[in-house]
Amino acid sequence: MCDQTFMAITFGPCDNCSTTSPLMNIYIKNEPTNYCSFCVEMMACQGLLKGETLASLKNESESLKKKLEEERAKLHDVELHQVAEKIEVVSALSIKTRRVLKGHGNKVLCMDWCKDKRRLVSSSQDGKVIVWDGFTLNKEHAVPMPCTWVMACAYAPSGCAIACGGLDNKCSVYPLSLDKNENLAAKKKSVAMHTNYLSGCTFTNSDMQILTSSGDGTCALWDVESGQLLQSFHGHTADVLSLDLAPSETGNTFVSGGCDKKANVWDMRSGQNVQSFETHESDINCVKYYPSGDAFASASDDATCRLYDLRADREVAVYQKDSIIFGVSSLDFSLSGRLLFGGYNDYTINIWDVLKGNRVSMLFGHENRVSTVKVSPDGTSVCSASWDNTLRIWA
Repeated sequence: MCDQTFMAITFGPCDNCSTTSPLMNIYIKNEPTNYCSFCVEMMACQGLLKGETLASLKNESESLKKKLEEERAKLHDVELHQVAEKIEVVSALSIKTRRVLKGHGNKVLCMDWCKDKRRLVSSSQDGKVIVWDGFTLNKEHAVPMPCTWVMACAYAPSGCAIACGGLDNKCSVYPLSLDKNENLAAKKKSVAMHTNYLSGCTFTNSDMQILTSSGDGTCALWDVESGQLLQSFHGHTADVLSLDLAPSETGNTFVSGGCDKKANVWDMRSGQNVQSFETHESDINCVKYYPSGDAFASASDDATCRLYDLRADREVAVYQKDSIIFGVSSLDFSLSGRLLFGGYNDYTINIWDVLKGNRVSMLFGHENRVSTVKVSPDGTSVCSASWDNTLRIWA
């Protein structure tokens, strides 16, 4: 994600040979281990059978991937836009800026709606997390963080707490109260700890568990009360930039996307990667489930959004235009799932018809790249956060 990705190389003694050198953080049976590159290669070679080499195993994995793609292609019968030909086109949209939230002193990196459809939380490069009243524009709480680049924030389902984190590698939970003079920082609870920056966080269907994604290439499920790691998810080979929980009540799956151009679907109970999609040509900045939970969309630096059907196990639509050359940083679906809102690095928000695949509208107003786009829980408005230090509510 170019200007927003950080390499945090650990320098110190290798856990295997004790040589002081740049270390790679790897996981063996869910235990984090710091090995130098030489020891990683030696370890990889130890398990080889007679006559096997790393090159031969790479070739074998590539041929298996090709066979999988061939099997998927056999089931590829019709395109989504062809099925949707007889459906009526979306009528002209009249969406305008209704509120502008000003208060951050630097790039706004993330925002999330409260379930009450009125309040929202935003985090910024200025090191502050602000809770807003979207109707009155009042700032209800402003929490200073111990670091700048607060890259992730989320509202708890009950609306009684917020979670946030960033370059401090932690996810912290702050309980909210009606007393605006209360010192929230004193009530802070550090829940999650990664070995690299925190890129995303979301509560599960209760306030008691939280999912996080990180630049260390992993996702993790934590118990909020005890701070205990419940499940870790290893499968990405680079920074994980985004995650989204399945919308079903028993949401036992989530999807993640990252710098390895992969979108992975995970089972939260087993920690297993159950589906993987790799059709983007650059970093995946954002992933979002379709409202029904049967599909998800991804946004990438390759200037495209893509829709993947989990039942068909393949990509079913690409949302792109030759005139769009800037990356997509964020996306979200309308409540019905018919519209897809994408926030772009050219300061615009493009609205796509999910079924027909064409762009139906563009929203202008921000003066720098759009970092987050989220539809309100009741579907009546959209909030966008931008590097121009503001948030805008569109309706």
